[in-house]
Amino acid sequence: MKYYIGIDLGGTNISAGLVGEDASLINRLSVPTIRGRNAREIVKDMARLAKEAAALGEMEWEDIEGVGIGVPGTANRDTGMVEYANNLGFFDEPIVPMLEEELPGKPIRFDNDANAAAWGEYLAGSGKGSKSMLAVTLGTGIGGGIILDGSVFRGVNYAAGEFGHFLIERSGTACSCGRKGCFEAYASATALIAQTRKAMKENRDSLLWELCGGDLALVEGKTLFDGVRKQDQTAQQVLCRYIEFLAAGLVDLINIFQPELICIGGGISKAGDLLLKPLQEIIDKEDYARTSRIRTRLAVAELGNDAGLIGAALLQ
Repeated sequence: MKYYIGIDLGGTNISAGLVGEDASLINRLSVPTIRGRNAREIVKDMARLAKEAAALGEMEWEDIEGVGIGVPGTANRDTGMVEYANNLGFFDEPIVPMLEEELPGKPIRFDNDANAAAWGEYLAGSGKGSKSMLAVTLGTGIGGGIILDGSVFRGVNYAAGEFGHFLIERSGTACSCGRKGCFEAYASATALIAQTRKAMKENRDSLLWELCGGDLALVEGKTLFDGVRKQDQTAQQVLCRYIEFLAAGLVDLINIFQPELICIGGGISKAGDLLLKPLQEIIDKEDYARTSRIRTRLAVAELGNDAGLIGAALLQ
């Protein structure tokens, strides 16, 4: 079997792992990214972790076939530069050329981290066996990846898949991108938490207060779903409205791409059927191709944080 190294560069941690050509993750290592450092220092950590992952898997470095990296922001695959990554303060950083200096003789591929994670889910997770898949990650924002006919679709400038930034309500809630009414501003985990806190302020007798210890700062996505399971009316109302926002965006994506599968990731996806079942009901009513015999299905991402490492290692 051939073996590769996958690296996932995040704003909080740098992770690396040894990955088999069968998309199996043999191990994973990580160190803090430490924001504010320059790109050269971060690249040195990436190279060190790559070699440590190979050694931990009892592999000689010479036997590693190649290295793949998932990076935040815009990854220009022609130049090997991260053109912009706001959470790392990167502007036109030549990440691949620098890593080639640290790891000479190894082919190095890189891509946006959301694309890498989508590719990992496609190869070894919930998308395995499909030909087309959209990955939608509900986190601080909404990340996305597009797999069409077995390949990652990146767009003319490698920036495709920014699912969080199409509008679902013109001149609505302000978004971090500078527009108003973006999908992300209504359906991200951040948005759900904000909607929960607002409802709690308006309903002081809600069980949600007890679930967060009376501290709004401790409210998280799980808080809401715990409230729903306990049949708290406020929680149920918030979730119903949130699902309407999320479904609006997902139906739009289905109408544009008609993929076999939409893979939903992020912490909120752990709610399982509490989320997927009502989403599917709305999609079944509103999808333009609702009379078709073949329908897009929803699934929860299976690989968690491993998706980015597996996808990066096996980038095409």
